[in-house]
Amino acid sequence: MADGLESESRKLLGRLRDTMAEQAAGQERLDKITHLTADSMGTEVCSIYLFRDSETLELCATQGLKPEAVHETRMKLGEGLVGRVARTGKTVNAADAPAAPGFRYMPETGEEIYSSFLGVPIQRLGEKLGVLVVQSKQAREFTADEIYALEVVAMVLAEMTELGAFVGEGAALSRRHVQPVMFRGTTGQEGTAMGHVWLHEPRVVVTNLVGDDPETERARLLKAVDDLRVSVDQMLEGASGVAGEGDQMQVLEAYRMFANSKGWLRRMETDIDRGLSAEAAVEKEQSQARNRMNQVADAYLRERLHDLDDLSNRLLRILTGQGRETGSAMPDDPILIARNIGPGELLDYGRSLKGIVLEEGSVGSHAAIVARALAIPLVIHAGRITNEALNGDHIMVDGDQGIAHLRPDDTVVAAFRDKIAMQAQAQERYASIRDTACVSADGSRIELLMNAGLMADLPSLQNSGAEGVGLFRTELQFLVRNQMPRRTELANIYARVLDAAGGKRVVFRTLDIGSDKVLPYMKPQDEPNPALGWRAIRVGLDKPGVLRMQLQALIRAASGRPLVVMFPFVAQYSEFSDARAEMDKALARERRLGHPIPETVEIGAMLETPSLAYASSRFFSEVQFLSIGGNDLKQFFFAADRENERVRRRYDTLNASFLTFLEIIVQRCAESGTRLSFCGEDAGRPVEALCLAAIGIHTLSMRPASIGPVKSILMRTNLAEVKATLYAARERGEQNLRGAVMDYLRDNGWAVA
Repeated sequence: MADGLESESRKLLGRLRDTMAEQAAGQERLDKITHLTADSMGTEVCSIYLFRDSETLELCATQGLKPEAVHETRMKLGEGLVGRVARTGKTVNAADAPAAPGFRYMPETGEEIYSSFLGVPIQRLGEKLGVLVVQSKQAREFTADEIYALEVVAMVLAEMTELGAFVGEGAALSRRHVQPVMFRGTTGQEGTAMGHVWLHEPRVVVTNLVGDDPETERARLLKAVDDLRVSVDQMLEGASGVAGEGDQMQVLEAYRMFANSKGWLRRMETDIDRGLSAEAAVEKEQSQARNRMNQVADAYLRERLHDLDDLSNRLLRILTGQGRETGSAMPDDPILIARNIGPGELLDYGRSLKGIVLEEGSVGSHAAIVARALAIPLVIHAGRITNEALNGDHIMVDGDQGIAHLRPDDTVVAAFRDKIAMQAQAQERYASIRDTACVSADGSRIELLMNAGLMADLPSLQNSGAEGVGLFRTELQFLVRNQMPRRTELANIYARVLDAAGGKRVVFRTLDIGSDKVLPYMKPQDEPNPALGWRAIRVGLDKPGVLRMQLQALIRAASGRPLVVMFPFVAQYSEFSDARAEMDKALARERRLGHPIPETVEIGAMLETPSLAYASSRFFSEVQFLSIGGNDLKQFFFAADRENERVRRRYDTLNASFLTFLEIIVQRCAESGTRLSFCGEDAGRPVEALCLAAIGIHTLSMRPASIGPVKSILMRTNLAEVKATLYAARERGEQNLRGAVMDYLRDNGWAVA
């Protein structure tokens, strides 16, 4: 790069820094920046467009266009060339702008006399803030050096916007991080919580954008990159010798590849030559990587760009000295905010958290499993919340609706407080029936069990009124370790679970991994559709060593007490018989070793695939109990991915077809005398639970907090009448039976929404 160009760029950045340092109103700063940029680039026009809201851009400052158009000219995302830059996040360089695709003529600006157009996005870490434009009368395409220079100015504008440099009288811009924002995501775990933000990874604040001495800044960057490379090498050494080393090494080798990338370093050095500080150069590269990441559909490439993003964060922390420990104390009512988080890190926080909001994640992810085990409300897919939230911000989490209210206004707070108060009152009412057997108004006995996965869950067995544990997820003990747990460890854990249950029935589900539950020390499978792939009992039968080890641990944990074991994701009889044969072998081995054998052993299966409902009669006579895994069964029945909001909400549990299918299962179990239960989110929803009980499923397993409301509605309702209501609606040809049930409940005095 020519010294002259570098010098001009540094001069412009120096002037921008001086402008930012001046005691001036926001509008005055914006106006000065447009003048400086137009002069530096030799153009007649420089304009700054910023987002008013997520869909609207506003002309906020200009040099060359009509002054009266400022704060009057607005356009929608994608409208005109400016809107095109904002929508795509890509530069538009047109020698003849009026002839360019998507051009929109705005007569109030007087821009018709300008031919050439160069627009670059103003964005920070993938968040689009606006568009910076230069125009000239001369019909010409701008050079690569000119585009680069304008991108650097746009980056500085983004940082100045983040720091509130343009807030003030006349600018009509709201200060960032102070306005109420609602994030609509997806329910990961139901429940409501109110508290204050605690960022899992506090943002790095870059305040020194401009470097006076490129050699000094280059030296700082090189020193930080060297430190980064050393830390990656240390991580590689630490991974050596750990179970599953090969997979961890692949990830860390990708880290090392990026950390040693000459192209990555060269681009940052070029930014420094242009006049940026080392920190600003790193963040500029990171912003561009984030923008690319948001536009890439390929999962592998997105993951690699995510690695680069993570390395940039590490490099920024080295340069600024801003680690995760900011010195601020965690609030008493922390709501954790993160892009994503592993199960081990989440368990470290434990029950101190009131709620969790993640930008990523899934309903079956490790984090969601732990959140359910800890009964912490969780919202996932809350896009961009880590960019908006600050430590200490007031936030309310509605896990029931999948919504987070950040810095809510008084009306939202009042409504939310009312909802929490009503829930608290209801829980008090439920406490009065906690120790009462659940018998419907027409005399049907319903058994209510709880789901669990951690020792910390077990106190809820007494407090909730659950009659036992219908599902103990054993995979959590595998997910939170970086190597395979030992048989002795597992036996001790399972023994403590049985001790805490105090003689109540506990159903242990064997290891349910695969799909989105991948062990950190097991090689992930490259599968086009993991939910339909190599998971659960399929893994156990193909890798019998792990299954045998777990069954032996369960037998030893029982130590003469009754043992109940359930195999997950059984799709056909042969899978059940093969798994049961492994239990027979484990029992025989323990006898030979002289270890105590369980007093009784019950072997069951989870019915999560429609195929198992049509298994042979021999299967139904041999399996001792079945538990319908409602979450998976419903998505396979309707061919609707429960992670996909576009389709999953189309299909209701109270759909006539699905309830009819469940009745087939009820009938087959009744004919063979097989014990049947329903386990899943729907079991804990009062109206759904009522309908499941009405069609003959009299054992329901749910999260502990749901037992009170489910028991309350069951004890006060005539199941025979509900069944008749369902049948009548189905005979009328209604596809969704929910409306008929809701009408019945209203007619019988239930206040239902």
